[in-house]
Amino acid sequence: MISLTFCIYIDPAHALHDFQLKVELPKDFLNPVRYICFSPRLMALMFNLILFGPPGSGKGTQSEKLVEKYGLVHLSTGNLLREEIAGKTPLGMEAKNFMDKGQLVPDEVVIGMIDNSLDHHKEAIGFLFDGFPRTVAQAVALDKLLELKGSSISLVLALEVSEEELVKRLLNRGKTSGRSDDTHEDVIRKRFAVYQRETEPVAVHYKQEKKFQSIKGEGSVDDIFNTVCAAIDKKMK
Repeated sequence: MISLTFCIYIDPAHALHDFQLKVELPKDFLNPVRYICFSPRLMALMFNLILFGPPGSGKGTQSEKLVEKYGLVHLSTGNLLREEIAGKTPLGMEAKNFMDKGQLVPDEVVIGMIDNSLDHHKEAIGFLFDGFPRTVAQAVALDKLLELKGSSISLVLALEVSEEELVKRLLNRGKTSGRSDDTHEDVIRKRFAVYQRETEPVAVHYKQEKKFQSIKGEGSVDDIFNTVCAAIDKKMK
């Protein structure tokens, strides 16, 4: 007789409850005791991270490193739009119709694309939402979507970089990037102002849920990454 211990997650708080099940198996089938853990609410155990940062904050670099370290699915709405349009999906064609008219893609279309991506990666450890949501309405819609799937946003991190440092970084980047918006200081400052105006209400939204944390985005890439990881690891415990 061999004893198997089954561990079952019965709530989102990750409380473990187990029970013993005795079954007749050959003695050489496995070691005397094995632990088989499964979760009927796998989505609830996902770690979903939102990462904010103004242009020039190094958000793209940090996102790549986080995806590699934690195995998160990188979810960028810009990439989603390009993929849906390239695939000529119904949502992609609807988005393209708005874009061709010079109009913003409605939130419900973007949320629909995120919904598709979540369904496409059901076995993911979690998602890294890159620069989304940008408005409180988008944040509320994302929260509701994740709630329907038995999940939620785990942590929101914002890379904080001074305006002067951003101007310096982007002007230097403009020497090689070929982007016209990286070569004019007044344009850079306007982009920074827009970022602050858009993200502040979203920050307040997640501060109320005690999920928001600012991260100093000045220093070496590795130092910033270590600080970001420390915040994530603390939240994961």
